[in-house]
Amino acid sequence: MSALSHKIDFAIIFSVKNANPNGDPLNGNRPRTDYEGFGEITDVCLKRKLRDRLQTEGHSIFVQSDEKKTDGMTSLQNRAYAESPIGLGKKTFNPKENSKDKATELACKQWFDVRAFGQVFAFGKESDAAGVSIAIRGPVTIQSAFSIEPVSITSTQITKSVNSEGDGTKKSSDTMGMKHRVDHAIYVAYGAMTPQLADKTGFSDTDAEAIKAILPKLFEGDASSARPEGSMAISKVIWWQHNSKAGQYSSAKVHATLKVNPDGDYDLTQLDGLKPEEISGF
Repeated sequence: MSALSHKIDFAIIFSVKNANPNGDPLNGNRPRTDYEGFGEITDVCLKRKLRDRLQTEGHSIFVQSDEKKTDGMTSLQNRAYAESPIGLGKKTFNPKENSKDKATELACKQWFDVRAFGQVFAFGKESDAAGVSIAIRGPVTIQSAFSIEPVSITSTQITKSVNSEGDGTKKSSDTMGMKHRVDHAIYVAYGAMTPQLADKTGFSDTDAEAIKAILPKLFEGDASSARPEGSMAISKVIWWQHNSKAGQYSSAKVHATLKVNPDGDYDLTQLDGLKPEEISGF
C-alpha cells in the first residue's frame, strides 16, 4: 500500500450544549478554558475520540481506552509484548539483530494509530532491548479546539446516595459534589496530514479516507453523564486536499481562510487551485 500522496488540511466545527466537553482534573473537573475564558478541548482528548471511533470501525488501535479494550491487555507494555509477530515481544526484538527501522515498520503496519499519530516505544530492563527507545513521528496532527467566544460555565451542586452495608433499614449519608457544564458554545479544531512523515510510517490515502469518514460522527458513542447523547455535535468538516505532497500552501494559510461565527455559520475564502470540501455532520 502506497503512502499518502497529497498533503491534507482539515477543520472541524462543532457545537457544545449543556455538556462538559473536556474537564480539567486540576480545576475540579471544570470545563477547560484558557486565560481569556475561551473554551478549550485538548488535542489529546480529540485524538482519544478519534482512536475510539477508528476502533469501533474495526481498525487495530494500540492506545486503547480502558472502557473500550478489546484484547484484555492491562497495559500498553503488555499489548506490545503480546503482539510478538510485529517484532516488539520480549524475546523478539533485539537491537543487535533487528533495526529500529524494521521495528518501526512492523509497529506501523500493525496499529492504525501508531502510523497515524506516532508513538514512543521504550523498552524496560525486562526486555532483551533494555534501554532502547523507538520514537515514531506520525503524519497526522490535530490542534486543540477552542471556542469562538468566551464560554459561560454553569456549576451545579449535586448529591449522590450510596447504599451502605447493613440490612437496608438505614439510609446512607449523601455525598455532595459538583457538576459543571458549558451552556452553549461553538468550537473549531484544525488538523493536517503530512506526506513526508507518511512515507516513514506507511500512512496511506486509504487511511486518510478512514479518518475523513469518521470526523463527521466523531462524538457518536461518546455519551456520558458529563456529555449526554446529542449534547456535542459536528456541524461541518472542512477538508482541503492539495495537489501534491508538498502542498500548494502552508497549513497556517489554509486554516486562516476559515472564519467561524459565534452562531456556527462560517465564511470560507477559496485559495487559487485549492477547493475545500464541505462535509455536514451526521
